[in-house]
Amino acid sequence: MEREEKELLLKTALSMTRGVNARVAVAMEEEGISLDDFFSLGMEELCARLGAAPGHFCNADREEATFRARAEIEFAKKHNIHIHYIFDDGYPMLLRETPDAPVVIYQLGDSDLNGQHMLALVGTRHCTAYGINFCHRLVSDLAAYFPDLTVVSGLATGIDAAAHSAALETQRPTVAVVAHGLDMVYPSVHRDLARRIVRSGGSIVSEYPHHTTPYPKRFLERNRIVAGMSEVTVVAESEIRGGAMSTANLAFSYSREVMALPGRVTDQESTGTNHLIRTERASMVTCGADVIERTGWRVLDTRLTAVQRNLFPELEGDQGTIYETLKYNSEAMTVDALHTATRISVAALITALTELEFEGIVTKLPGQRYSLA
Repeated sequence: MEREEKELLLKTALSMTRGVNARVAVAMEEEGISLDDFFSLGMEELCARLGAAPGHFCNADREEATFRARAEIEFAKKHNIHIHYIFDDGYPMLLRETPDAPVVIYQLGDSDLNGQHMLALVGTRHCTAYGINFCHRLVSDLAAYFPDLTVVSGLATGIDAAAHSAALETQRPTVAVVAHGLDMVYPSVHRDLARRIVRSGGSIVSEYPHHTTPYPKRFLERNRIVAGMSEVTVVAESEIRGGAMSTANLAFSYSREVMALPGRVTDQESTGTNHLIRTERASMVTCGADVIERTGWRVLDTRLTAVQRNLFPELEGDQGTIYETLKYNSEAMTVDALHTATRISVAALITALTELEFEGIVTKLPGQRYSLA
């Protein structure tokens, strides 16, 4: 067996050995214990050198892990799946910094998991048009400025699917982190979405070997990868209890930027996001400019087209009031609706809307309705 093949086998086997986690892998690096050492040293010496209790590791577990690793590598070769060990270059660097990082991750697809602009966009399965429209607007805003933007989410129905779809529409790679092996897609209705993600330059990522089926605990474990590999986590809509709140709390614990879309206090789907903002575990996000401001991402191309100006409009008076009103509404508004919301006279509204439309900030739709461009 060639050295590279043997090393991949040992890396994969290590990740499958009972009692091994990221802390063990880090301890091995610090103590100068090689992969060969882990699988050849006597149990007593191995436990002693790693500071583990006697019996923490056993020969039977090592042998079983090696057997399973061979089968996993064969499956990976057959389906063009990349296996990334925690200290490999292809492993997400941001994820590596977290204390509970997986020892190995499996990647179907060729997207860069170490992009400079990694954005997690998550939320409830029971989303509304407000949350879906926000996902598409946010990704569109950021994609205009960052060609290497990568959207990370969990392939679930609702906001996750909207996040992946928004990335596909803007021709930006998206990473779907799943709670099962890469021999299946869950939910099954997202098989076509998963194929589109991979074909468009994105990836499906998992810490689980094939034949691993999803169950509730694994979805919670999956969330730490979504949060861990992303510089900023945005929650579009969520109730107080839900997977998106778990992802947000994990990102917060990793000292990553957390942002949440505010919603009406009467909307159940916004109780979680409003709670995150109220408890200062997340900052408020309404558009791409908010993300850029909080993260400090540098916009390299400062040449703005008319369509892009809505990211950073410097508006005052009636124009500013109209802009803020439209920004907080997921649906287009008529002049009458704007008049009721802003108390600006109809004549002044029409004048300001005409100017905003000319500047490419507002779009006029059929039925005398207006929305942000």
